[in-house]
Amino acid sequence: MKLPQPRRFLPRRLLPRRSRTAAPAAAARVEPSRFAARDTLSEAFAGVLQRPARSALTALGTVLGVGTFVAVLGLTATTSSQIDSRFNLLTATEVTVEDIARQQNPFAAPGFPADADLRVERLNGVRHAGVFHTVRLHAATGGVRSAPVGGAPGGSDSTDVIAASPGALRAAVPTMAQGRLYDEYHSGAKQRVAVLGSAVASRLGITTLDTRPAVFIGSEPFTVIGIIEDVERKTDLLLSVAVPRTTAEEIWGPPPSSGTTMLISTDVGAAQQVARLAPTALRPDHPEHLKAVPPPDPRTLRSGVTSDLEQLFLILAGICLVIGAVGIANTTLVAVLERTGEIGLRRALGARGRHITTQFLAESGALGALGGLVGTSLGTLTVVGVAVLRDWTPVVHPATVATAPLLGLVTGVLAGLYPAWRAARIQPAEALRR
Repeated sequence: MKLPQPRRFLPRRLLPRRSRTAAPAAAARVEPSRFAARDTLSEAFAGVLQRPARSALTALGTVLGVGTFVAVLGLTATTSSQIDSRFNLLTATEVTVEDIARQQNPFAAPGFPADADLRVERLNGVRHAGVFHTVRLHAATGGVRSAPVGGAPGGSDSTDVIAASPGALRAAVPTMAQGRLYDEYHSGAKQRVAVLGSAVASRLGITTLDTRPAVFIGSEPFTVIGIIEDVERKTDLLLSVAVPRTTAEEIWGPPPSSGTTMLISTDVGAAQQVARLAPTALRPDHPEHLKAVPPPDPRTLRSGVTSDLEQLFLILAGICLVIGAVGIANTTLVAVLERTGEIGLRRALGARGRHITTQFLAESGALGALGGLVGTSLGTLTVVGVAVLRDWTPVVHPATVATAPLLGLVTGVLAGLYPAWRAARIQPAEALRR
């Protein structure tokens, strides 16, 4: 067993140069001060909760900005889904066919045959179809009145008279206030019946059909069999008097060279196909005389509507965030001035400039994050509340909910940069003299 060698104590002058300088260097070394992340968060929340009322008012700007941001994106997505559904049910199921041959040549044969409704309704995907045009009355004929003598109260010389086949009225999807629509029997027998829009019936003073009221178009009497309260297509029916197409042609002659149109309602997804086949079904000999107008692309409509909404309200959200950032910066700067003695004491105890900067950035970031969380909750509740009131399906993307609190945090940190920089430049000696 080898015994340890006895330690030799040599004079300082005999020690190597490296050994002579190692001991004083080790004795002079000072461990750098450290500021743990847990301590940073603890100090930040303590600073925020030190004056809760002021902190709440400071975070209000961020709450409004982030809440507006979430509400705007959520309401835009919700309304976009409603626009899509309504577009698909109405506009995407509507096809119009125009007689372009008579527009170019008034002496050309009419483009719509007498059985135009039946020909188009045989196509797959067609629900209702009908031809209509506006009757051009002569000035001497007079307008629409509720009495046979002109100048009676309730008269309306500016009311349009629409000659429409039964299928055209059904394609407009009307909601009846009273009575009924005329049908193929009335049209085939060329009966003098009329359907009024609710606005026209109100002007003419017709409130009930129990007395079998009549209206006079010029000098021709028409029995009112129905009053339309609302329509999903062709809203000008509410301001017009609709009569059978065959009856109008018998009294006032053939339709004008321009203005005759066919309205077609289709199933969802069948509009494009019906638009391609309708001219051939109506005029197999000259389908080029007719022009079918299919519905526009729903994605174009949706993008146009939603982009306008997003740009308008996101600007508002950005303004709210800027106001919130200014509030946080102002409050943090005031806190720096109030806590100058505390900052000097921390610096004297070993805190460095970056530690002071981190502490105040953490406080401003905590205010921003708190405002972001509250704003996200309020914005989401706003979207749900509006959807419930409007009987819609609320749509809030998860990415929006996840990003909004981070937006508040970033706003708070950016707002605290200048106050934190000011706090880090405070010298301990000057701070303690105050």
